[in-house]
Amino acid sequence: MTAPRTRRTPEEARRLILDAAASLLAEAGVAAVQVRAVAARVGMTDAGVTHHFGNREKLLAELLRHGGRQLRDALQDVLAVWLDNDADLHALVESLHAFYQRGYGELAVALHTAGWRDPGSGMLNPVVDALHGLRAPGSSIDDTRLALAALHQAMATEALYGSGFRRSTGLTVAASNDSATPVRWWARQLQLALELEPRYEGIETAGSRWRAGQE
Repeated sequence: MTAPRTRRTPEEARRLILDAAASLLAEAGVAAVQVRAVAARVGMTDAGVTHHFGNREKLLAELLRHGGRQLRDALQDVLAVWLDNDADLHALVESLHAFYQRGYGELAVALHTAGWRDPGSGMLNPVVDALHGLRAPGSSIDDTRLALAALHQAMATEALYGSGFRRSTGLTVAASNDSATPVRWWARQLQLALELEPRYEGIETAGSRWRAGQE
């Protein structure tokens, strides 16, 4: 007797498809995210996947947005801990680095090369607000945005190009393959660019201002 088919809502089906695509991306890169592979992992037909996303290119674009939403949620958690516990910037940089290491850096570059453009959702706006709240009164918020944008760009391309660019400066293979050092370096550069004190004096007040703005 054939087992009854599992009936899913469209929202459940889309979530399962995106989760499966994200797993394939993390395991083997963009090339592994194929409609047939995603369908097999979810227990669905190829037509079922395309019914929800149209084609592979649209699936990849939605996967990047899906990843962006996950990153935004993760950063909210990082910010909450950071503002409450007077942590340094290292956790923030590590979160961006870890996200793009899961294949999303490669995906972002591949989609951009193919001509896809995200109109932008301002997913890092809460980070901008939190960082800017720690700066001296009268500081330029555009400088805060540019500093964070430079960090974001570096972390997005780190997995693809970081080690090669570091070798071009004469670093050894071992040193160029060590991603922990650049993460620490970027945390320090962000601190310097924003002119923050090493222990972020006044962070409790800044944190309170940031949280108040979310209510």
